[in-house]
Amino acid sequence: MATDNATTTESGYVQPEIDVRALAEVLDGEYAGIRDLVRTNLVTHSSVLQEADELDIDAFRERVREIVVAMAATGQTGMGFPAEYGGGGDVGASIAAFETLAFGDLSVLVKTGVQFGLFGGAILHLGTERHHDAHLPDLISGRLMGCFAMTETGHGSNVQALGTVARYDADTREFVLTTPDDAARKDYIGNAARHAELAVVFAQLEVDGTSRGVHAFVVPVRIGGETAPGVRIEDDGRKMGLNGVDNGRIRFDGVRVPREALLNRFADVTPEGVYTSPIDNPDRRFFTMLGTLVQGRVSVGGAGVNVAKVALAIAVKYAVRRRQFAATPDTEERLLLDYGLHQRRLLPLVARTYALHFAQDVVRAQLHEVFSGADDDPRARRRLESRAAGTKALGTWHATRTVQECREACGGAGYLAVNRFAALKADSDVFTTFEGDNHVLLQLVAKGLLTDHASEFEDLDQLGMVRYVTGLAVEAVMERTSAHKLLERVRDLLPGGDEWDREAGLLDPEYQLAMFRYREEHMLAGVARRLKHGIDRKQDPGAVFSQVQDHVIALAHAHVERLVLEAFVEKVRALPEGGDKDALALLCDLFALSTVEADRAWFMEHGRLTVQRSKAITREVNDLCRKVRPLAEDLVDAWGVPPELLRAPDLVG
Repeated sequence: MATDNATTTESGYVQPEIDVRALAEVLDGEYAGIRDLVRTNLVTHSSVLQEADELDIDAFRERVREIVVAMAATGQTGMGFPAEYGGGGDVGASIAAFETLAFGDLSVLVKTGVQFGLFGGAILHLGTERHHDAHLPDLISGRLMGCFAMTETGHGSNVQALGTVARYDADTREFVLTTPDDAARKDYIGNAARHAELAVVFAQLEVDGTSRGVHAFVVPVRIGGETAPGVRIEDDGRKMGLNGVDNGRIRFDGVRVPREALLNRFADVTPEGVYTSPIDNPDRRFFTMLGTLVQGRVSVGGAGVNVAKVALAIAVKYAVRRRQFAATPDTEERLLLDYGLHQRRLLPLVARTYALHFAQDVVRAQLHEVFSGADDDPRARRRLESRAAGTKALGTWHATRTVQECREACGGAGYLAVNRFAALKADSDVFTTFEGDNHVLLQLVAKGLLTDHASEFEDLDQLGMVRYVTGLAVEAVMERTSAHKLLERVRDLLPGGDEWDREAGLLDPEYQLAMFRYREEHMLAGVARRLKHGIDRKQDPGAVFSQVQDHVIALAHAHVERLVLEAFVEKVRALPEGGDKDALALLCDLFALSTVEADRAWFMEHGRLTVQRSKAITREVNDLCRKVRPLAEDLVDAWGVPPELLRAPDLVG
């Protein structure tokens, strides 16, 4: 039956019509106000998109700093900080603002993330009142610039093995920071090369000859614009992209800071040199400390999704204007998006972008609940950390893939710098490896699945985690995901039970969800069996885990895709009847079926897809692309990317 916002085609199909403004309101959600503020600020400073191509590196860095400070004055960058220090007191709003900032120049985005997310977030979440009083007001306003000095040349993902040392000198009541070798120098540190006055430095704390693990310290790196005594800073120089961000290397040669420089929310050292902490277990203390910084991953994942939106907005608008080839000599050349292949290239990416947008809504809400105290217990934090890691991985990989496909879809015009793809490609590429390398993050997700986020898991060091996963946890996983139980759940979930080889039901969300769930649980059982086999053969636990890493990554990927589909299905079900709901339902079907199609080999190998049904899914994906085609421009317009930021006059008119 036709909806109010729909038209009926000659074939009898009811084509929905989109209310772009209403759909934009759905997408912006409760944070529409802060998103609009960011859009306004981006348009005000949109000239930076051109200046990025024209200015030398020093001038570009200064321009980016000016914009970040100007945006801070509007309140958009301080939304996550307490109101008593000049912030907005709303963590969810701060993530929404950061996501939206990805519509503009990404050097501005990353410098904002370094200043307010990493540097500011570390002081807020790892420090106490004395640090907040001393630094937050100037930090939030942009008067005080800082950096987040965690990564080292020799260690990035393995933070527990950092080499920088901070020894407590009880005689002077100071910490002495030292970089013992080149591998321990802080590297790739944003804001370090030019603008930072303070650094939050992560170092191995030594008290009375005993190592207490990695802790964070507030360390001056510049005083009056000059490098502080004992601090050596080098410029990392030009990068593949993000050259408006001044990344640098930092070494510490016996730098002394007062005892109060220790960010002491989770541990402290008394003036006499006694180490104290409310968390006795050192590994739990370490993971609790890092867990407070999870908002960086949530932010980068959302930014990746919005980078994909910019690329698709340009490519889709180009495809509904650019003509190429005529069917007959006396007919007009066809629009690019009227070609089935072009639809296939772009429209599943549009669907996946919508899916990831709604998945990002879920993880942002979880973050807000945990950090506002509404749902803050250890299990809720572990769920958040896992979901943030997985969503960040899929969102940033999606951005990289989408930018490349959209560039190619715009042909030679897409290769011109004026049309934004050069900057989008160069600037977003690093998203897949900062705030956590995506493959490492997916291993974190998989370990959580294998241990069911057991409390014992966070008490273990890296080797202990491997032994736990490959030992005690395997038996529980094997029982939970045994073959007969999987098949029982399949029969309960799927229309038609075991009778899978039917075209009917492909567009049933319960069928789609069951396919995603079966794949995940079967992979989980498979990883557990492989781990058990290695342990039964008395192999080294680390070697066993290494041998199954490809399966581990596939499991985590399947798990996160299932969460993404669930978020999309729930959003569609919650919408009122009408053209917008019908349009999103088409996109949800397209995301689900194109995902199954892309992994059809796995489903066929495991008996969940026949040749006939596989072909039916391909036909359905093609049909969904044709149905989405008339809606394509409205769908990308609903993302609300300001025209001034598309900066593609040759492509979008």
